[in-house]
Amino acid sequence: MTEEGRIIDGAQKSDSHSEGQGYGLALAALFGDFEGFERIHRWTEKNLAVRSDNLLAWRWSASARPNVMDMNNASDGDLFYAWALASMGRLTGRGELIERARAIAIDLARICMVPHPDGSDTIIMLPAEKGFEIENGYVFNPSYIMPRAMMELASATGVSDIAEAARSGVDIMHALASNGLVPDWVAITTDGLAPPPERFSFNAGYEAVRVPLFAVWSGLGASLPVQRYRSVVEAAAGLSGSVTVFERSTGRPMEVSPDPGYLAVSGLVTCAATRSVGAPIPAFSTAQPYYPATLQLMSLVAHIELYPSCVPL
Repeated sequence: MTEEGRIIDGAQKSDSHSEGQGYGLALAALFGDFEGFERIHRWTEKNLAVRSDNLLAWRWSASARPNVMDMNNASDGDLFYAWALASMGRLTGRGELIERARAIAIDLARICMVPHPDGSDTIIMLPAEKGFEIENGYVFNPSYIMPRAMMELASATGVSDIAEAARSGVDIMHALASNGLVPDWVAITTDGLAPPPERFSFNAGYEAVRVPLFAVWSGLGASLPVQRYRSVVEAAAGLSGSVTVFERSTGRPMEVSPDPGYLAVSGLVTCAATRSVGAPIPAFSTAQPYYPATLQLMSLVAHIELYPSCVPL
């Protein structure tokens, strides 16, 4: 985080995005870091709250002029940002933060939530306003569903569609886990779930690693998606580093990383799913990139809040 409150993703040309700002704001709220919260909030409102609605532009590029070249949003960034605002608003009694969260939640539901293409009353949350419609349905990102954040945001703001999309997202992930790992992306069509277009990964990789983490953080440690992930992590325990990409259908490891953030997720998930005492969570390192560092912080928060027996070993 810079002095101004910009969260830098060094692996992405040192750009910033609504996901990082939302993650940073949520962690600041959880840690009670009031100064950090204000800095992130101010920078985000000034630089990403530039759309004609209440959602955030998804990316701010340090090298581009203007810095925001694409006005599309990212639903997970909006979700975490609004959740953080609502959480800090309740913590401090600041009604204006809750009102800003409500405005985001209303537009997130209005713009990014659609009926299931099968004609049912089920609501699904799209990854963004634009770019994810296909001929007979939509492309869906399971890792954009953070059940706890969605349920708490719905409760704080009264936007019930957020909670409905959380429930449908959990159901979709359970259906996916019935025959393999939950993938990075999936197509939701009139005929059901299917592999996404080729430009989207159908493996369980850098996106999908958040699925078991968010499930555990939401108290769903016994759920099928978590158990699926635990089984492949345990099978790959002898590898050097942490597996970051699994082949969805077989669980075969495809990529590994030395960054401890990924190992923290697998350690927490294994402990939470088995209700063990002690988790193989490595020491936190500031040398790792933004993304695994954030995953590790979230894993530690989930351990403290919901699984105190999973103390890092």
